[in-house]
Amino acid sequence: MLLTYNEIDNIGRTLAGLAWARRIVVVDSGSTDGTLELLAADPRITVVVRPFDSFGPQWNTGLAQVDTPWVLSLDADYGVSPALAEALAMAVGRAEAEGHVGFRIPFRYCVHGEPLRCAVLPARIALFRLDRAHFEDDGHKEHLVLDGSCGRISEPLLHDDRKALSRWLGSQQRYARQEVDKLRQTPKSQLSFADRLRRRHVIAPLALPLICLVLRGGVLDGWRGWFYAFQRAYAELLLSLMLWEDRATVGR
Repeated sequence: MLLTYNEIDNIGRTLAGLAWARRIVVVDSGSTDGTLELLAADPRITVVVRPFDSFGPQWNTGLAQVDTPWVLSLDADYGVSPALAEALAMAVGRAEAEGHVGFRIPFRYCVHGEPLRCAVLPARIALFRLDRAHFEDDGHKEHLVLDGSCGRISEPLLHDDRKALSRWLGSQQRYARQEVDKLRQTPKSQLSFADRLRRRHVIAPLALPLICLVLRGGVLDGWRGWFYAFQRAYAELLLSLMLWEDRATVGR
């Protein structure tokens, strides 16, 4: 199951890693760049076009179209390697014996196709039983609610977004606004450790470049490591500025 919106720069690589899939459900938000035409050429793909409001309903719309016991949910810029495809099949095969209804998969972030060692993306529950899961909104993204035990797959998903930097920059203000709303409206006790640090404004923008470049070895990734570290610092700095603005506005 995939979500798409103007993903012509990515979707071909994603589909190439899904050659083993018998059926692919795509929920598209109204692409105009050729994405829908490319999807229509693949007889395995069922496309549902739904105007985007938030990620939770978008994913749940896709779940309603799935007709298999297990679901693999992917963004349109994710890549599935042959090793991961084999690990997915093995996970489903052993799930009943281990009592798992879902599996968490780590990421390898890529810049211009080259995997990095320094990314700070958390693992994601991307493989799960259809009848034991649903999505809820969580800030600018979504949260999968899993009814049961979750296992882990060691082979990573590749996060390989090759859209223009200008589009990434354009998305950050919208994402930051949604994250501010989440951080301000959620009781502190219900926030993750990382989100509690983000509420302190100054820690995340300063700490993330050090974590990426030094603790995670990003300096060894060359310019791609610096590129990723600066991306994360920019996103966290924007969030901190909007938190301060929001706090000042509420205080007036």
